[in-house]
Amino acid sequence: MERIICLAIGYVFGLFQTAYFYGKLNGIDIREHGSGNSGTTNALRVLGKKAGAIVLLGDCAKCILAVCVTRLIYGGAHPDTIYLLCIYAAAGAILGHNFPFYMGFKGGKGIAATAGLILSLHPYFIPMGVIVFFGILFTTHYVSLGSLLVYVGFMIEIVVCGQLGVFAGSSQATLNEMYVVSLCLAVMAFWKHRENIRRLIHGEERKTYLTKKNEDK
Repeated sequence: MERIICLAIGYVFGLFQTAYFYGKLNGIDIREHGSGNSGTTNALRVLGKKAGAIVLLGDCAKCILAVCVTRLIYGGAHPDTIYLLCIYAAAGAILGHNFPFYMGFKGGKGIAATAGLILSLHPYFIPMGVIVFFGILFTTHYVSLGSLLVYVGFMIEIVVCGQLGVFAGSSQATLNEMYVVSLCLAVMAFWKHRENIRRLIHGEERKTYLTKKNEDK
């Protein structure tokens, strides 16, 4: 039951579509411009750097808030499964972001929300996420590639940290469930990026620049 509640908590937070609402404040429906995606990268390309930063922060924050609420509710009563429950809450936020019911289940791709998971789950995950994403972004300028490699790094790190005892109090069964849920999120991210992967393979993926005007490549 706790898992379902945490998923529901996360989904409610995830329903706040930062890019969509920011676009509406600027007189546009972000889904009708650029890639049609209601996420950070499309907001950056369509509305500029300020919009991209606001959407990134908003989408990160909703996942972090979902995890914080979960810790407040279950941290004392379920210390042995709190990390697992936090992952469920984060998964709910990512699902809410990707598949908001009031927008016809057409949202974003969940990467900014996943950043919220990485930032809030355990401090050990933050350096990996930052180094991998921005390292790839500044060397290749492919947001999609950086996003997918962050998921690969996250999967490796969560297994390593789990087996090294970083998630104190978690049984092996709980750890295994954490790995499975995290793997499901990674699979969903790769599925949501399937067109980006195709374009990357064929050299057609659009590059994103943070230090100068974005342009088609």
